[in-house]
Amino acid sequence: MNWIELLQESWAMRALIASLLVGLMCGILGCFIVLRNMSLIGDALAHAILPGVVFAFLWVGAYNVVAFFTGSVIAGLVAAVSITWIQHNAKTKNDAAIGIVFTAMFSIGVMGISWISRNEGVHLDLKDFLFGNVLGVSDQDLYLTAGVTIYVLLSVIVFYRYLFITTFQPIVAQTMGISVRLVHYFLMLLLAFAVVASLQTVGVILVVAMLITPASTALLLSDKLRKVLLLAAIIGMVSAFLGLLLSIQFETTPGPAMAVTATFFYLLAVFAAPQRGLLFKWYRKYQLRRRIQLEDILKRLFRQQEQANEPLEASVFAQEMGIHPLQLRRSLRAMRQVGWLTPTQHLTEAGRTQALRLVRAHRLWETYLADKIGLHHEQVHDEAEHYEHLLSEELLDEVDKTLGFPDLDPHGEPIPSKPVHPDFPLIRLEVAQHARIAARQMSERITAKLWQLGLLPEMDIILQQKQEDAVEIQTEDHKLVRVPAELARQINIHQ
Repeated sequence: MNWIELLQESWAMRALIASLLVGLMCGILGCFIVLRNMSLIGDALAHAILPGVVFAFLWVGAYNVVAFFTGSVIAGLVAAVSITWIQHNAKTKNDAAIGIVFTAMFSIGVMGISWISRNEGVHLDLKDFLFGNVLGVSDQDLYLTAGVTIYVLLSVIVFYRYLFITTFQPIVAQTMGISVRLVHYFLMLLLAFAVVASLQTVGVILVVAMLITPASTALLLSDKLRKVLLLAAIIGMVSAFLGLLLSIQFETTPGPAMAVTATFFYLLAVFAAPQRGLLFKWYRKYQLRRRIQLEDILKRLFRQQEQANEPLEASVFAQEMGIHPLQLRRSLRAMRQVGWLTPTQHLTEAGRTQALRLVRAHRLWETYLADKIGLHHEQVHDEAEHYEHLLSEELLDEVDKTLGFPDLDPHGEPIPSKPVHPDFPLIRLEVAQHARIAARQMSERITAKLWQLGLLPEMDIILQQKQEDAVEIQTEDHKLVRVPAELARQINIHQ
């Protein structure tokens, strides 16, 4: 089928333009409907406009776009007011009030159209009202849809701030003197306009899909309202466009095809949306499991090397950790890449710092469970094994403060102090600059290494040379000391 030739037909162009307008209008307006939890009200208004069509036909005695539009809008407003009145004045639940009003009005409309259709010469097809007939869009229908779309868009632009604040902060809006109820009824008016303008395209039943589905899809993709409105408009237009083409290709009804297309985009977003998609959530959980495994291996390595500085036996270590040796090799490679491990399977300073943080978190949480929750010291280990990976540094500091900065955990093991990051590391010193070794270092291990190099607290030094793998400094007694670059990043100095 030649789509270019087909779209040059006048009926196809009218159908295409009407579909795009409906997708644009319903996509934008649907964002506020979804955010206000008014999806069911949108469905109610869509069904409740049928009595307006019946009374408009009885009034003018023929098919008239303006009369149908006027009658439908009035019927929609009557339904909105009736629902609100029942919700505020009758002892009926909100969703029940909506169901009562829209089913009653929809039934009246169906009965009226069925009765009118029996008269000779009358061509009112209930199916067209329910499911739309976009291929039969007339010029008058197109003008009406375009006018309503422009009005809805201008209303959203002009009253955006009022719609925004009454949607997210209705109490604040009231304190500012904004009538939340008036904005609510104005939104109902726009919704009634949109439903009526979408009658010929998707019908009263499927207009809810064009209102809700693109907006719900956009909300999965972003949490900024302006961006959500833009995405919903694009998704609505693309759904309408592709749905129309698919309906022509497969010779099916356009309205349902548009609804199915919009649902396809929604399901795609459910699975693949950044941050909120199922695939992203699965990947995030996988990354968390992977991080926990690496940290467990790191902590086990730390304990082993604290007890005895021996080469790592991979097979025995994998058996102790309960993982496959191949998986252990991949984990060790990842630890070398992040700088926790040397090629000889010894912990770097960064690895030791992270391991000490895990040990501190574990023992602090054990102490909290024993002292504040009242658990026995034999019950706290497994719980601490889980939460040591999830506790943030800020929460650990709060727990430490709450416990009164304890030195020992419930098992009598020492609780490591919080590592102190150097305010000014040695590696940042420039050649020929003077400095002094700080008395306070990140850990006792750093202090011990300084003693081994002959560098004492508050000793004056001068940087003589800086290389990629080390720095060379001169002490106050004119000794030259070569400091590895990794250690120089951990040494705290002051000028």
